[in-house]
Amino acid sequence: MQELIRDDESREVSFGPDRLSAALRGELRTLVERLIREELFEALGAEPYQRTPERRGYQHSPRERTITTGLGPVTLTVPRGRLFTPEGGTAEWSSELLPRYARRTREVDAALAGLYLSGTNTRRVRQALKPLLKGAPLSKSAVSRVVTGLKDQYEQWRSRDLSGERLKVLYLDAAYLRVRLARKIEKVPVAAAVGVREDGTKVLLGLWTYASEGRAAWAAVLEDLTARGLAVPAVAVIDGSRGLRAALAECWPTVAVQRCTVHKLRNLEAHAPKRLHEQLRQDFREIIYAEHERAARRAWLRFTSKWKKLCPAVVESLEEAGTELLTFYRFPESQWKSLRTTNIVERVIEEFRRRVKTQAVLPSEDSALLLLYGLVASGQLKFRKLDGYQELDQVGAVAA
Repeated sequence: MQELIRDDESREVSFGPDRLSAALRGELRTLVERLIREELFEALGAEPYQRTPERRGYQHSPRERTITTGLGPVTLTVPRGRLFTPEGGTAEWSSELLPRYARRTREVDAALAGLYLSGTNTRRVRQALKPLLKGAPLSKSAVSRVVTGLKDQYEQWRSRDLSGERLKVLYLDAAYLRVRLARKIEKVPVAAAVGVREDGTKVLLGLWTYASEGRAAWAAVLEDLTARGLAVPAVAVIDGSRGLRAALAECWPTVAVQRCTVHKLRNLEAHAPKRLHEQLRQDFREIIYAEHERAARRAWLRFTSKWKKLCPAVVESLEEAGTELLTFYRFPESQWKSLRTTNIVERVIEEFRRRVKTQAVLPSEDSALLLLYGLVASGQLKFRKLDGYQELDQVGAVAA
């Protein structure tokens, strides 16, 4: 049996020509050309040959451009125009729909950036995207330009104004990544902050690297968010980091704090023999899955009474977190599941670690942050709305 997949020609023989895509590309060309013409006429303030005092420029000879889309390359006849300037001259009009020098749609550039940032080299990027590019040129420099563009986006993103964000919930956590620093491989903590808006949508607010996960590092994170205009959220969901808790008390003393119940359960298990873990988990779940806070506090008393005899260190660990394990009970029940843990940040971190497996060691701290940001910017990491977001308007009042 002959090899079915060797190159693009053999791939077309195996699957046959894609007539539907070819037809859709033709329709796409007609649609895009019409949209650009309408955009130009609006900018000029008049249609061709129309005499009106509102005219702001004139149309001149069109030109052809080839743009690579999700359906392959499409050759367009792009209209052009010149706009009058206040000085009495003219300036070339630039389409917002099809920016100058653009050769690919954002969908294709997102695929390029996503593949490259996941650890795939340029040759493999070209090979993987051949069915999408369908013969369109893709050089090493083109991939580099896309990645450079992503770096510019990242720099703007990391310093963007946050005063317009009205967050109800803020999740804070950190992950350790292997990074090459000063010719040595070090484990560097990468802090992440994910916020929940009033409509329930989640947004990645920032990424930071520091030498350690101590109070000073987390205080710098909170100070950065505050300096960019972020208002104090109603509740912060955090892991068991003492440095983070101390930073919150110092920078945002009024914020309600919810300790992650998953992290605390791991801590409790670390203080008990393995043969008692199942019993420990069951008793702990009676606290965090109670019908209401009063029932949870009764379960807490039963837990401490029982485990103080079996493993005193378990009770000490539980009391270290205190009632911040029960903060979620003060909010609408529909949100309890989402507020109990830092799972949303854990998901970001786990997805990141999965991608980093292709690169044993990241070359620098900046490349680590760029890779994480790239997962979101390229659409590879998406957030769903917070459970119970319909009742988020109650969160501020309850927290107060």
